[in-house]
Amino acid sequence: MRNRKKPLTLINNAAEQSANKVFIDTISSAISYARKEPLRREIIGAARKTLRYLIGENSVEKKQLKDWIENYFELIEPKYSAHLYSEASDNASTIQEVKPIYDGSSEDVDARILLRDNFDAILTKYPEVVIFGEDSGTIGDVNQGLEGLQSKFGEDRVTDTGIREATILGQGIGMSMRGLRPIAEIQYLDYILYCLQIMSDDLATVRYRTNGKQKAPLIVRTRGHRLEGIWHSGSQMGGLIHLLRGMFILVPRNMTKAVGFYNTLLKTDEPALVIECLNGYRLKEKMPINLNEISTPIGVVETVKNGTDITLVSYGSTLRIVQEASVELQEVGISTEVIDVQSLLPLDLNHDIVKSIAKTNRLLVIDEDVPGGASSFIMQHILDIQNGYQYLDSKPQTLTAKQHRPAYGTDGDYFSKPQIEDVFEKVYDIMNEVDPKDFPKM
Repeated sequence: MRNRKKPLTLINNAAEQSANKVFIDTISSAISYARKEPLRREIIGAARKTLRYLIGENSVEKKQLKDWIENYFELIEPKYSAHLYSEASDNASTIQEVKPIYDGSSEDVDARILLRDNFDAILTKYPEVVIFGEDSGTIGDVNQGLEGLQSKFGEDRVTDTGIREATILGQGIGMSMRGLRPIAEIQYLDYILYCLQIMSDDLATVRYRTNGKQKAPLIVRTRGHRLEGIWHSGSQMGGLIHLLRGMFILVPRNMTKAVGFYNTLLKTDEPALVIECLNGYRLKEKMPINLNEISTPIGVVETVKNGTDITLVSYGSTLRIVQEASVELQEVGISTEVIDVQSLLPLDLNHDIVKSIAKTNRLLVIDEDVPGGASSFIMQHILDIQNGYQYLDSKPQTLTAKQHRPAYGTDGDYFSKPQIEDVFEKVYDIMNEVDPKDFPKM
């Protein structure tokens, strides 16, 4: 009786003041005369149904019932929804950004060098870190981000595995739950599919299903997005976003940002998937003088170009396409604000995207996932959670890859995924609708 006593009193009090007392009494009786102690859902359900019969009425008793419902949710709901992510005071979202610093000695190097040198520093600083995966050891991974590190730190610290993604993940989960800090390498993002069940059912749920009593801070390192080939250039982010709640999904646009994510993750104890840009390893990036201190914040977007006409939101390899297109759009008088989301889970904790839309009043989300994938997830977040719709003067739109896997070759990429011309024409069409005089049809 103790669980139902207070809500029953509040329901009965509200009934006495209501024109719909006869209907509310039926709800109350069902709870009062139940043979067994009612479930929580039955108690809160009865209270919420009572409110329907109080629509249009205004009484102290109604307010008391509404307050009880709100407080009940605050008290009870966490028993079922807590600890999906760390709730500790020093969780990943509290790690402050440390930006790269450059001086006259900072040279342009292949971007993979930044990763290699930072992993070298990580293995030196953290004796509990081990890195393992297909081709991670002897050849230093397929893009040389671990070049020479097995020779320096030994096979126990930098290890080759067989072609077996599922057991790579299983090993990583076990190691991470026993105090090590493993970095499990899955050679390509497309190959995540072979271990996705373990990541979704086991890794992403450890903290949640143990009510915060266990953790598995495994870092899964992979590379993907834009290259050439049906099994080496996938960007199936929509599926990962929906199946890996409980993990971070981080999508750095370059290796400097990736370095910052690895450094940030090792300061906390939460599992993450880091997706490096497959076509970025041989691009040139400046070597920061504080490489090993860089921290890229998790759940924080970055505005990489300010503008006034339209907000362009993207991530990963596509972000570079958007940046190049924005330069060409500027030449025809269109000022674009370009935002890199950086992390998809969590996404824009500070709600900075909506601040941009309040200025530009237009929005285009661009990525190379299939239609309805990560771009739609981003859009839903902006419209439903950030309430960005109230600032829009034009229909918010997405620009994505085609529905099929990317076709082979340079031409296959061109006709499968968004290109500079696609971004330019999409933005121009939006501006044509806004101001056909200044932006006549192409």
